[in-house]
Amino acid sequence: MKTDHFEGKSVLEHLKAARAKGALASAEIHGTEISGHQAAAADAARDTAVCLIVLWILFPAQPKLYFLFAAGLLIWKMGRSALLGWARLERLHRLIEEERWEIEHEREQEKEELAALYQAKGLTGKLLDEVVTVLMADDNRLLHIMLEEEMGLALEVYEHPLKQSVGAGLGVAFATVLFAGGYFLFSPLVATVLTVATAAFIVAKLEKNRCLEAVIWNLAVVAFTAGAVYFLKSIIFS
Repeated sequence: MKTDHFEGKSVLEHLKAARAKGALASAEIHGTEISGHQAAAADAARDTAVCLIVLWILFPAQPKLYFLFAAGLLIWKMGRSALLGWARLERLHRLIEEERWEIEHEREQEKEELAALYQAKGLTGKLLDEVVTVLMADDNRLLHIMLEEEMGLALEVYEHPLKQSVGAGLGVAFATVLFAGGYFLFSPLVATVLTVATAAFIVAKLEKNRCLEAVIWNLAVVAFTAGAVYFLKSIIFS
């Protein structure tokens, strides 16, 4: 059965489109930073370390400049992380309101979608009818089911934007302190390697990627960046 609610699609096609819509809403459209305060901290620490080592290469023996840059970056990273979090939540809230409206005004179509979802899970006959009837009787539970099953949204993974902002701030602070320790005590290069490796490991863990490969590739990109800046500086200012 096709209706205006399904926009000319079959029920299954509509469900696929809804899942794609949910994936888009949960994705980060302003950058690559994934949600969560830990990821925000790791992302901010990595960026800070790279920026500071580039500054050190361009302007050696300028600790006040490094501090001023880190202070500005702290504000930017915290604000950016909060804005990304708010944008993500806004998209989620919009989908929730759209789905709530459909449940209240297009119940027959929602019932068809619900039946198709559980039929795909293997339910048939009387058991399928009973499950659909029970879920249709509770709008709040139905909303939760449709958001998670139809759109693939995991509502519990969304953190408050301010929590993510604090995470980003701590990441910048960690990278700055470690860089300062490296500058005054051992080596800024070692501090950068430690920061980037730690951040890459944390992000890879959160994304369930291979940690060793992530660390190696991140360090390789940082080495290429620092090397390019160093050689360009020697050419331009020679």
